[in-house]
Amino acid sequence: MNLVITGLGTVSPAGTGTHDYWAALVEGRSLIAPLSDFDTDGFPVRLGGRVRGFDPLDHLDGRYVVQTDAFTWFAMVAAEEALEDSGFDVTADPYATGVLICSGAGGAEFGQRELTALYGSGPSHVGPYQSIAWFYAASTGQVSIRNQLKGMCGVLVTDEPGMLDALGQAEQALRRGGSAMLVGASESAIGAPYSLACQAVSGTLTDGDDPESVYLPFTERTVGYVPAEGAAVALVEDEELARARGARVRAVVAGQASTFGSVGGHDPGGEGLLHAALGAMRRAGVTPDEVDVVFADALGMPKADADEATALRQLFPDGVAVTAPKTGFGRAHAGAGALDVAAAVLSLEHQVIPPTPRVPDPPAGLDLVVRVARPARLRTALVLSRGMGGGNSAVVLTSPHHV
Repeated sequence: MNLVITGLGTVSPAGTGTHDYWAALVEGRSLIAPLSDFDTDGFPVRLGGRVRGFDPLDHLDGRYVVQTDAFTWFAMVAAEEALEDSGFDVTADPYATGVLICSGAGGAEFGQRELTALYGSGPSHVGPYQSIAWFYAASTGQVSIRNQLKGMCGVLVTDEPGMLDALGQAEQALRRGGSAMLVGASESAIGAPYSLACQAVSGTLTDGDDPESVYLPFTERTVGYVPAEGAAVALVEDEELARARGARVRAVVAGQASTFGSVGGHDPGGEGLLHAALGAMRRAGVTPDEVDVVFADALGMPKADADEATALRQLFPDGVAVTAPKTGFGRAHAGAGALDVAAAVLSLEHQVIPPTPRVPDPPAGLDLVVRVARPARLRTALVLSRGMGGGNSAVVLTSPHHV
């Protein structure tokens, strides 16, 4: 069974929808700005990639808005776009469609408000929806309820590789039965002081305050990354069933693999990432010379970047185009891998590699796409991701026109 993506939706610092997301990527737009939702004095990080101008009431019924956090709003809106984009009729058999939305922090902003109410005014001031809005699985639950999807549902909490891991889980789920699954990840953890503080203790966030000189992976100036928020959701289907209904196939999920390297921070060294990439390519049945572009993890820490660059040189001794478009808006934690997958799908469709914003020149021995987008013949893309806790994941996507 081959897994294919037939629908795609995003909410990102570039706006709502894949059209705005792709426009920002291909232009190499920088969307990082000072965090202004609360006083960041005393925080080691003061910049972020926020989803600005997003009014949930423009997209969702008010009853959903009061019950949920922003990370669930993003997931619901992205899922709606993915379903509409796919043309998939979920009412034909609700039990054949599942939901798997990843999260890393849950409903942080909602939880912050309720914690403030608890310690400021007392237990009676904590609202009833706190019990569900903060939970990691809230987005999966609300997406399934809103769309009446009754197939296998779940949530993965594997930090940034979540979406990549979920694609692997989706294939297994559809092999056991069912025809489609909404797969994605969403994060909104930079709008709440306590969750931002939790992220900051990792020591991987930049303390810079100039949006144009931060998060510069694979350069000597890099000192960490900028946190962000956003979501991407894809509708994935069994290829045979998708083509039978005349669906437009946007990309083929050709292979996925994960590894685990350490407990605590990101996997030290590049071995885990290297083996995840090798596993994904092996399952996809592609060789290194068949990969046309790599969407790098690009952590933005000197040692981690050097490890990834070494892994890429080992994988592709003859070179390969590499890009990290998320440097334009930051790493959205659980949403980061999902937005990278969306970027790779769009890149395959448009036959263009988006640049790595603000990085002026490619490092020695790495064909990093910088400054401007690069038109190219793209048949196969490799997406790489590493997460806190030691997880590594890779996925190979191919164009439906790949021969």
